[in-house]
Amino acid sequence: MRSDSDRWAPVLRRAAGPRRIRLICFPYAGGGPDIFRSWADGLDAGVELVAVRLPGRGPRLREAMYENWDPLLAETFDALSAAGLLDTPHAFYGHSFGGRLAYEMAHLTASAYPGATRHLFVSGSRSPNAPQARPYLHELPGERYLDAVRAMGGTPAEILDSPMMMRLFLPTMRADMRLAELWDDRHGAPGVDVPLTALYGRDDPVDGYAAMRDWKLYSSRACEVVELPGGHFFLDTHRDRLLETINARLEGSR
Repeated sequence: MRSDSDRWAPVLRRAAGPRRIRLICFPYAGGGPDIFRSWADGLDAGVELVAVRLPGRGPRLREAMYENWDPLLAETFDALSAAGLLDTPHAFYGHSFGGRLAYEMAHLTASAYPGATRHLFVSGSRSPNAPQARPYLHELPGERYLDAVRAMGGTPAEILDSPMMMRLFLPTMRADMRLAELWDDRHGAPGVDVPLTALYGRDDPVDGYAAMRDWKLYSSRACEVVELPGGHFFLDTHRDRLLETINARLEGSR
């Protein structure tokens, strides 16, 4: 039987040693742990890799997806805490929708486990004060929504070209995208007391530099805004460059 820890946050690579740090990753809308499996070989030896799996994907496919932020945050935090993932040194990484979720987890963890979160990475995710582009993509009907998903890139062709896969995949993506688009500034400045690295793709039409430059207002510690090559899904197309950046910041956080 799958443990609750594996259901919520499978460990993709374990690490040992006195300077070990755990990297907890949150995927983009519709994504799951498989997005991060290829990272295992690119992270430094002392980095343990964990990826969060929300309802509506993989072995949780039949579970109801979240409609509101409060239960999503409370239940995700409780699951990660119960699994013993938050009380030792860790960092959060999230992309797009996952970037919003990583930021919110950093807030919750700061109160429950002071000092345990050593770094926060948000990528391809607008700052809390940046307005969401309109019209909302999650409200688009049928083919218009599918066209928008295709235009964003990132979704494999084998999924886009399969009506059966799209019936399974699109409701999860739309639910996550709705939360991402409705998310706003829940905390105000100065945000979190955690070093923060905000990463954006040079050619990202969704959340590029203009949408991410104000992340510097949301950390009372050191904050940097870093450009990487690629579009919205640079974590897939320029993985090595991204992992170089993550490794360097984690080395200084242990």
